[in-house]
Amino acid sequence: MTEHKLAGGSDSGAVRDDGTVHRTPGPWTASVHRLLRHVHARGFHLAPRPLEYDSQGREVLTYLEGESVGNQKPFPAWVHSEEALVQVAHWLRDYHRAVADFEPADDDVWRQAREWEPGLIISHNDAAPYNAAWQDGRLTGFFDWDLAGPVSVIEDVAFTAFAWVPLHARSVVEAEGFTDFAARPRRLQVFLAEYGWEGTAAEILDVAVNRASETARLIRELATGGDPLHEHKVAEGHPDALEEAARQMRDLK
Repeated sequence: MTEHKLAGGSDSGAVRDDGTVHRTPGPWTASVHRLLRHVHARGFHLAPRPLEYDSQGREVLTYLEGESVGNQKPFPAWVHSEEALVQVAHWLRDYHRAVADFEPADDDVWRQAREWEPGLIISHNDAAPYNAAWQDGRLTGFFDWDLAGPVSVIEDVAFTAFAWVPLHARSVVEAEGFTDFAARPRRLQVFLAEYGWEGTAAEILDVAVNRASETARLIRELATGGDPLHEHKVAEGHPDALEEAARQMRDLK
């Protein structure tokens, strides 16, 4: 077996061996695998398919072909293209249809620990550019499902719009190569129309503001509890940037 370390990642990392990816599992991995098998069975294939575990106890998943952001700053040009924005909206719409009838088991574990209840879905929870694969002008899916867990549909729409419009703090998205701030209201409308959202952009912005603030709080809480991924995020200033994004989004409404 010839392994190649994959670029990016702020957690345990991953290696590729031909058409498979091998990653260190966590307490949530079995639940994530059950989720991914469910959506694949519903015909949704723009996500890795779990293939059990290797001899070292690592989870094994299919590899999504294409370019990823990895450690690049600024991001590749495709990330901020309108074509990518449209394809991500379609990805989210189709994923929501596939996951709609998935109900977690009583013993399922989700890393961010929100309790599931009827009316929620299990979301990727981090369907951002750094977890996307893009090949020949086409989105091939999102990888790294470790943060999957219960959210409402509107929260998932708002977070994904936040990542791809993008609506993050100006200092963050400028470093990622996005500077057309005047286009953000129109890009948000394009995303929502392509998803098929029947509500308003204003309600999505309200949820995005709350989600950014709550995510900042949760990152700090999990870091205090000793989660290494979230300790890393605090050290890099992620909670501060999210709180700045929340303040700036209020000005868009």
